[in-house]
Amino acid sequence: MPPQALRVPRLAARRFRAGQSSLVAYLGSRLLQLAIVLVGVSAVVFFTMHVLPGDVAQLLLGDRGTAEQLTKLRQQLGLDQPVIVQYVRFVTEAAHGNFGTSLTSNNPAFDDVAAAFPVTLQLTLAALALATIIGVPLGVITSLRPGGSFDNLAMTLALFGVSMPVFWLGLMLLLLFGAILDWLPIGGLFGVGIEPPRVTGMSIIDATLTGDGTVIIDSLRHLLLPTVTLATIPLALIVRITRAEMLATATQDHVRTARAKGLPPARVVLRHILRNALIPIVTVIGLQLGLLLSGAVLTETIFSLPGLGRLMVASILARDYPVVQAGALFTAAVFVVVNLVVDLSYTLLDPRIRRG
Repeated sequence: MPPQALRVPRLAARRFRAGQSSLVAYLGSRLLQLAIVLVGVSAVVFFTMHVLPGDVAQLLLGDRGTAEQLTKLRQQLGLDQPVIVQYVRFVTEAAHGNFGTSLTSNNPAFDDVAAAFPVTLQLTLAALALATIIGVPLGVITSLRPGGSFDNLAMTLALFGVSMPVFWLGLMLLLLFGAILDWLPIGGLFGVGIEPPRVTGMSIIDATLTGDGTVIIDSLRHLLLPTVTLATIPLALIVRITRAEMLATATQDHVRTARAKGLPPARVVLRHILRNALIPIVTVIGLQLGLLLSGAVLTETIFSLPGLGRLMVASILARDYPVVQAGALFTAAVFVVVNLVVDLSYTLLDPRIRRG
């Protein structure tokens, strides 16, 4: 075999090994970043909760608690120790998966967070799916004829969607479709007397697993209004960023070359423009996923959904340190992991990043 023929597979093997080592190094750096972020979040949340006025032991015992009972409870909770000692103990136990016991439910703090998170996850995924399915095609269509009547209308609605407060929109939808028209339920995951077995904690999936069409429809009806409410701002942002990136990509040389070759317009738009504009769009979608997971508090409160945001608000008001700390750390970890997945998706969208 000629020496030139042996160089090609050897070169490919070296590039493959180099690509593997760079990927491992990148994942290692991101995991280190995750650890640093979690330590920072834990410090901020821990010391902020301890700065808030009020005594946890007094809240738990009420006004009838004696001084002796208060002292004994503080010792049991470790509140009699310096704050630095309490924080070191919390970080040490959290590193082993122990976030303490909830002061209100008496359950392990992470169990309360894990029970509430599927509700928030379902709402977030539904809202982001709705925003993406509508937003990306709408952004592509508006970019084909910029400045036209449809483009102006879509951009006006997008601006309205970004500017509209979530709590106002949720209340208006609740009033119109729930109270006045009585088309949709006004809150909760299921109707009264309907509750399928809890498997995943996500009502749509649990209803599907039961195989009961009535329960599935009821679950979808309960999810519709909060999904529309939460999807409004991401939808507007996705439309605007898709339109902007499509217009910017359409002026590049490879697009002009494709058009000069006489390729079909649909192929030029989908393969040469949209494909090269996907990285900023995917970035926005990924960031919105993380933001929605941590920012669904108002929507869950308005529609009485027992999600993580509502649990965090109740825990902060009750000074339930363990649940607040566990929820904050879990949310931060999810946010960083989502960003990591978005970064890794770039290698699938752009071969130049994969080669680099």
